[in-house]
Amino acid sequence: MLTDLWTVTVKGWKDLFLYRGGIISTLVVLAAFGVVQPALGGPEFTRGPFLPLLLIWLPLFLAATMTADSFAGERERHTLETLLASRLSDRAILLGKLAAVVSYGWGVALASLSLGLITASLAHGHGRPLLPPANTLAVIVTMSLLTSLLAAGAGTLVSLRSPTVRQAQQILSTSLVVLIFGGTLIGRALPAAWKLRFVTALSGPQLVRTELALGAALLAADVVLLAACLATFHRARLILD
Repeated sequence: MLTDLWTVTVKGWKDLFLYRGGIISTLVVLAAFGVVQPALGGPEFTRGPFLPLLLIWLPLFLAATMTADSFAGERERHTLETLLASRLSDRAILLGKLAAVVSYGWGVALASLSLGLITASLAHGHGRPLLPPANTLAVIVTMSLLTSLLAAGAGTLVSLRSPTVRQAQQILSTSLVVLIFGGTLIGRALPAAWKLRFVTALSGPQLVRTELALGAALLAADVVLLAACLATFHRARLILD
């Protein structure tokens, strides 16, 4: 099982980087968020809320974009039938595809974090490293993994039923836009007392409790999406499609 899982994961990485211009887009992301942003952001890049928010949301967008290729891309390239006809088990195929996307989104987020801290230290550290607090680093590492899992699970469900990568990407990008703008509109419409309560929850001793609650909610959503992917993935049905 582990060997088959590794085989599918490596194939997924090759598809991400070779067929959809993943190398160029990855370099652009690393340059933007690992070099340009920390160089322009100054010392506050490592102190304010921008860094954790950026690196929690970044893998969500990356994984959602790349996961569209997981099954829809195989269908477009007419390699899905070959993959499904192989000796690989259903779970190895599905979990390998998920692992490729999750490791990509999470890996780019962590690489951006490392490169960004190096850039900020060189540009603004005056000979000393600029590092965020340890709890901030823990939140970034954990939450970026959970958001990668979230995007990979949702994207896989879409990719399984989409005839083309473009259609899958349109569905996923539209969903993200609705989520962002919907959240913004709801935030503006909230009463002032609710907004104050929200700000309080994101500061001081309440912040840790809020982070734990958000992490638990993301983990629960990841488990639900993984279960949905396992229930949806049927080799025979995909071959007929």
